[in-house]
Amino acid sequence: MAGVITASEPSCIAPFSRLSPQQFGKLITALRREGADPVRKGRPWGLPLEDRILLVAAYWRTNLTLRQLEPLFGVSRPAADRIIDHLGPLLALQQRKRLRKDTVLIADGTLVPTRDHTIAEQSKNYRYSTNHQVVIDADTRLVVTVGKPVPGNRNDCKAWELSGAKAAVGTTTVIADGGYRGTGLVIPHRRENGQSGLPAWKEEHNASHRKVRARVEHVFARMKTWKILRDCRLKGDGVHHAMLGIARLHNFALAS
Repeated sequence: MAGVITASEPSCIAPFSRLSPQQFGKLITALRREGADPVRKGRPWGLPLEDRILLVAAYWRTNLTLRQLEPLFGVSRPAADRIIDHLGPLLALQQRKRLRKDTVLIADGTLVPTRDHTIAEQSKNYRYSTNHQVVIDADTRLVVTVGKPVPGNRNDCKAWELSGAKAAVGTTTVIADGGYRGTGLVIPHRRENGQSGLPAWKEEHNASHRKVRARVEHVFARMKTWKILRDCRLKGDGVHHAMLGIARLHNFALAS
C-alpha cells in the first residue's frame, strides 16, 4: 500500500521536520555518512531512508499513534515501530567534544509528561514527568547537551548532577536561574537575611542576567512545538532519544 506522505514530495518535508527540503537533504547525507543506512542481511526496509526519517520526525512532531501513521506512510504498524526504534537513537544530538574557552552556556530544566512510570514521577505540574536538563550556547542558541532524564520530582539542583549535564560541560561558564543555588553556576543575586533590597549594581546585573537567560526559554518554546514532548508514550530511553533527536533537528534548522 502506498502512503500519502513521502519525502519525494518537497511540500511534505517542512510541516513534519521543520526543515527546508535543502536542509533535509543535508541531514540525510550526514546520517548516511554516520552509517544510518547500511546494507543489511535479510529483508530490506520497505521505505527508503528519506521516508523513514520523515516518519520518525512526523511521529515526534504530531504524536500520532502508530495505528494512525500506518496508512499515512503505507507501512504496517510493527514496521513503523521498528523504524522509530532503529532511527530514533541515530538521530540523537552528539555531545560537543570541545568548547571555546570564551563560550558562555545557559542551563535550565524542562518537564516532559511521560507515561512510563518506571522513569517518571509526579512533578509540580501534577503529572508523571521526567526532568530534562538542557544546555545551550548563549551566543548561537544551539543546544550543546541534553542530560539523561531523571524523575520529574527531582529539583534542578539534583537533576543537574544526576543527569550528567554537569559533567558534560566541565568548567565552562554556565548561567542559570535561582533554582540552581549551590551548584556553582552563575545565578541571579539574592537578598540576604535582613536586607530590604539589592544594591543598584546587583539589580542591573540581574536584569542583564534575565535577558540572556530568556534565550533558553525560547529554545524550549521551539522544542515544545514537537507534540511528543507534551505527552510522551515512548518507554525506556525513548523519551531521551526523542529529546536528543528534536534538539539535533533544532540545531540543524538554525545552523544550516
